[in-house]
Amino acid sequence: MKIANGVLYIGADALEQDLFEGQYILPEGMAYNSYLVKGEKTAIMDTADEAVAAKWKANLKDALEGRQPDFLVAHHMEPDHAALIAETLQEYPGCTLVTSAPALKMLGQFFPGIDPKVQVIKEGDTLDLGGGKTLRFFAAPLVHWPEVMVSFLEEDGILFSADAFGKFGALGKCGFWGDEDGDWACEARRYYFNICGKYGVQVQKLLGKLSGLDIKVIAPLHGPILRENLSYYLNLYNIWSSYGVETEGVFVAYGSMHGGTAEAALKIADILKAQGCPKVATSDLSRDDMAEAVEDAFRYGKLILAAPTYDGGLFTPVHNFIHVLQAKGWTKRRVGLIENGSWAPQAGRIMKDMFSQMKDVEVIDPVVTIKSRMNEADIPALESLASTIIE
Repeated sequence: MKIANGVLYIGADALEQDLFEGQYILPEGMAYNSYLVKGEKTAIMDTADEAVAAKWKANLKDALEGRQPDFLVAHHMEPDHAALIAETLQEYPGCTLVTSAPALKMLGQFFPGIDPKVQVIKEGDTLDLGGGKTLRFFAAPLVHWPEVMVSFLEEDGILFSADAFGKFGALGKCGFWGDEDGDWACEARRYYFNICGKYGVQVQKLLGKLSGLDIKVIAPLHGPILRENLSYYLNLYNIWSSYGVETEGVFVAYGSMHGGTAEAALKIADILKAQGCPKVATSDLSRDDMAEAVEDAFRYGKLILAAPTYDGGLFTPVHNFIHVLQAKGWTKRRVGLIENGSWAPQAGRIMKDMFSQMKDVEVIDPVVTIKSRMNEADIPALESLASTIIE
């Protein structure tokens, strides 16, 4: 697929892949993007995952049209993009590996005994391929590994953005170009907050570096290639990485053993709607995709979390949810809590303690306590919590 004159897409879809990084559900497979830039010299822009090795090698061979590649640019050493480095350099022995110094330190860990020709690049370096093709490199540490670089093809305005601006889903499912994708933000948001969410400060720094560039196309390592209305994608990344509120509303998440806690959670969702809350989203943490729940926790500025006491502690799915939020750097949010217990409720105390360890997270007092089953006497407390959180 042609991206621009002399710039070809050579990636491949893993249509049958069910998990990404061994944990994130892939209902529509995954795209492993890679590119070839052809000037007087030729540069491969990353390899791909082992799962698509045969297709990627065939795409590369077809795109080269008999030429020998001069450079293999490795922006990121994670195996889903770098798994085929050793095979490629063996197949094309005249090819020079272009990568960062931190990435070079990792190279031998993934490929013991490898000793390729290497050109180490750093912030601001350029790679002139001739024929009007110049790559300029920018360091992007912790977006989302410490060795990451991105590059900008100056004459064509193409940003090779590594994992930034990536998205779950195979291109055969969601469309090759971003403007073909009916809802880019949905799976891009789930991808961002679960893959890069902890590193908002680093993403902000990268956006600052890129702000002066005349970007016409964003070519990520996952998901569609973005070419129209780039301000939309850049604005979302600015909101997400600054931990801003994308959608005004309340996310109600709950775990429930026997239905009593679920009833209270769904009741407060109805109360919120009745009180004029602009958007209310709900999630059953025992059944729904955890990554989607994390996505919604970041999307909205306010969270109501309902949980039963379990073994004298906190119901496991809810505990896991809060743990993931802690790991992903959840911040700048308000939380209301509902606990349930038949004889010694402890869930509220434990949830409150876990949230108190997070930066700029306000827990609303008091915690609403349900005893086994919600009754009419509990409704005023739920109404008060709802009105307080949407103030």
